[in-house]
Amino acid sequence: MGTEEGGKEESVELFCPSEEEIERWMARAFDMAKEALENGEVPVGCLMVYKDKVVGKGRNEVNETKNATRHAEMVALDQVLDWCWRSSLDVKSVCERIALYVTVEPCIMCAAALRLLNIPVVVYGCRNERFGGCGSVLDVSSADLPHTGTQFKCISGHRAEEAIDMLKTFYKQENPNGEKQNHSACLFFLLLTLHFQNV
Repeated sequence: MGTEEGGKEESVELFCPSEEEIERWMARAFDMAKEALENGEVPVGCLMVYKDKVVGKGRNEVNETKNATRHAEMVALDQVLDWCWRSSLDVKSVCERIALYVTVEPCIMCAAALRLLNIPVVVYGCRNERFGGCGSVLDVSSADLPHTGTQFKCISGHRAEEAIDMLKTFYKQENPNGEKQNHSACLFFLLLTLHFQNV
């Protein structure tokens, strides 16, 4: 499979997914990534699973919405918040028991959001060498950052080559918004994270 990195041991132990669960949920995350690719988006897909139920799923919608923050994880988080509201469940309690399955390492912005919501475990495919928030660029997942949520455990490398191949396919074609995309949200979260590291 891959490697395990960082995280808060006591709460994460309860949420360490089995190989079978990882395979099942990652297959569905890759379906979401394929859908993103077919729609001219960077092929990233994810699922948020709570008590063996998908409560949020997403694929990149950045080009479609012309909004640089509409990463797969943010789309899925919006669905989780909506599901909690409709189900009259406490968001904090639900998020503390969610596992995220995503095809590519979450960026710094998404990793910060996951941490602030206390998501305990993230399973991902390939590393994100440009914007990765789980160790590739900045380790938001396990850094000692006071007042910024709980560290989370990362399980990396599951179907990494497949994720890389999908990214290569996307970048071989022309991204209509590639030069125009505003990475200000990612920069904002990077600066915020760096600020808290220096506090």
